[in-house]
Amino acid sequence: MATVAAPMASKPRGSKAESFVDNKRREDIRFANINSARAVSDAVRTSLGPKGMDKMISTANGEVIITNDGATILNKMEVLQPAAKMLVELSKSQDSAAGDGTTTVVVIAGALLKECQSLLTNGIHPTVISDSLHKACAKAIDILTAMAVPVELTDRDSLVKSASTSLNSKVVSQYSTLLAPLAVDAVLSVIDPEKPEIVDLRDIKIVKKLGGTVDDTHPVKGLVFDKKVSRAAGGPTRVENAKIAVIQFQISPPKTDIEQSIVVSDYTQMDRILKEERNYILGMIKKIKATGCNVLLIQKSILRDAVTDLSLHYLAKAKIMVIKDVERDEIEFITKTLNCLPIANIEHFRAEKLGHADLVEEASLGDGKILKITGIKDMGRTTSVLVRGSNQLVLDEAERSLHDALCVVRCLVSKRFLIAGGGAPEIELSRQLGTWAKVLHGMEGYCVKSFAEALEVIPYTLAENAGLNPIAIVTELRNKHAQGEIHAGINVRKGQITNILEENVVQPLLVSTSAITLATECVRMILKIDDIVTVR
Repeated sequence: MATVAAPMASKPRGSKAESFVDNKRREDIRFANINSARAVSDAVRTSLGPKGMDKMISTANGEVIITNDGATILNKMEVLQPAAKMLVELSKSQDSAAGDGTTTVVVIAGALLKECQSLLTNGIHPTVISDSLHKACAKAIDILTAMAVPVELTDRDSLVKSASTSLNSKVVSQYSTLLAPLAVDAVLSVIDPEKPEIVDLRDIKIVKKLGGTVDDTHPVKGLVFDKKVSRAAGGPTRVENAKIAVIQFQISPPKTDIEQSIVVSDYTQMDRILKEERNYILGMIKKIKATGCNVLLIQKSILRDAVTDLSLHYLAKAKIMVIKDVERDEIEFITKTLNCLPIANIEHFRAEKLGHADLVEEASLGDGKILKITGIKDMGRTTSVLVRGSNQLVLDEAERSLHDALCVVRCLVSKRFLIAGGGAPEIELSRQLGTWAKVLHGMEGYCVKSFAEALEVIPYTLAENAGLNPIAIVTELRNKHAQGEIHAGINVRKGQITNILEENVVQPLLVSTSAITLATECVRMILKIDDIVTVR
């Protein structure tokens, strides 16, 4: 196998002159990565802020989504370039860490990459830039923490203001007065006093039902299913003083193994099989009835039918309500809410494993029906929210927006500090880091100054998306902060600079600190890449 040596510059014998090393390829790879990542950032930049534009996403299977949620937009984009994929993952990380600020984190990363590009062009080594960004990020977190205002969970108004700020940039912003208090109450109702700083959003179930408007969205104290009661055999559709069992076995005749089959040669054998099936099902239903159970929630089965027409007939005669096809991933939420245990085998069916509720009923809602379980005894720390919408696009966006609002309140529960919105913290960071950069020596000072300038992209973009003059607005904003007004921000409704705290535009500290930390980490990683190796 032939190998070709790279051409080396000739050097005189005995001289100490260094050989020439070609760094052109490395620079090309680095700039290609930065340009790809910046292209992703520019794609979502117009969606930032309350006046940001929405994106219509059309998937390969014909599904249409209208949203301005950064995580959703990037998740649906088919990104092929490896470095650009890192920005998609960055948005997902922000979504899981804070739940909000998914567009902000990508826009900041794009601005930092732009500044890094000019620093690299000026000959500064990537490692020096990376280390300086790390120091600037740590300093930025300290500045943000010093700016933050502490908040208590008893101060419901502050929590509602924070949730409203998150909702104001969504498609359903006109319903923020309804959805923000709903999100706050939902989160506060599931907090465990023994672990007051941890909120599991899986304890809040969002049920979507087409019809009505978003105004009809309301919380349900209990359980709600977008399902009908199985009424093939005329079973009950309303049960008072319900004793509810969640079962994970099938009330149907057992089947043979896949490889085996039964050959029936005459009618007497067929009658015998049918008789055995009837006796088998009757035996199961008698055991269920003996415990006093009158409502059955049956888990969806993939092996065989969970219930047959025959078993539904006998259950209807026993006055037992049947709700079938309950999804496997809903079982944990249902059992926690009902304070009961799932039953995996008929032999383990006992009264102490049942849940108790005052009422289980099927209710008409729009064109369809829903099932409600209310008045649950010893109910677990869970809550359900029934979301309504006039069409599927609005319904899906309302669910995403409500999820973001829930995440914002969760952030405040885990880190109880608020900061101003409207670009105020970013411009203050830019000002203070710019001052700090002047006292640093060497290349570090240049890199920190670039980091400070990159953060101005947030107020600049907010003004640009609101149709204001971004240069005039950012200049005025910088001037206000230089005069000591650290809470001055862009009021996009009035189109001017105001004290943004007084306008109730606030956000959790965790959203901003997480965005800056994650964006800096991502940019540092992209800077360190000097080659892409493809393995077939």
